[in-house]
Amino acid sequence: LNKPEWYLTQVLMWIGNHAKFLDDKIQPILDKAGSSVNAGLEFSRALVMLILEKLAADIPCLLYDDALFCHLVDEVLLFERELYSVHGYLGSLPSCMHILSEESCFQRWLTVEKKFALQKMDSMLSSEAAWVSQYKDITDVDEMKVPDCAETFMTLLLVITDRYKNLPTASRKLQFLGLQKELVDDFRIRLTQVMKEETRASLGFRYCAILNAVNYIATVLADWADNV
Repeated sequence: LNKPEWYLTQVLMWIGNHAKFLDDKIQPILDKAGSSVNAGLEFSRALVMLILEKLAADIPCLLYDDALFCHLVDEVLLFERELYSVHGYLGSLPSCMHILSEESCFQRWLTVEKKFALQKMDSMLSSEAAWVSQYKDITDVDEMKVPDCAETFMTLLLVITDRYKNLPTASRKLQFLGLQKELVDDFRIRLTQVMKEETRASLGFRYCAILNAVNYIATVLADWADNV
């Protein structure tokens, strides 16, 4: 259960190792017979169906172990990325995201995603470098004077988007978007709390850093507004 990468990697190897044989030897036979079947895709689809069976059996066993469940999700997302980008798999075919979209599994995924995001926010705001810009010594890069915590937070949101963007239904994506909106609001509350501590020194370093953080986040969110 703690090594899903073993069978996921094995399947990717089988797909890669058989590609030339299927294209050179099997596909011409299918073409000659007037079949519309793509040998490589059909081979990949059949192997992915085996993975779906394996996942359906394994997931109930690790649903409430955060470490094992997160590791499984991470490995499945890496597998999907390679399956589509390297091996030309089609979005219309069965995929692991359908298993991750099933209610009990999906709700667990949302829960652990939120848990780890909040932990990340705790650590980024308690860091000594939270209010310092990573690029403070490079003037042409640092026009917005973005504090490290704001940049790290927006990267966190971007990573979450990258993880859920291939979900098969819009309703599931919207639930993840709801999580992101919760995180933005949580971050806003945290900034407000820090700002209240700094009101006596409104021209101080940290107060200015908070304003820069808010400006940066608003600007990036506006840029993302075109991303459906």
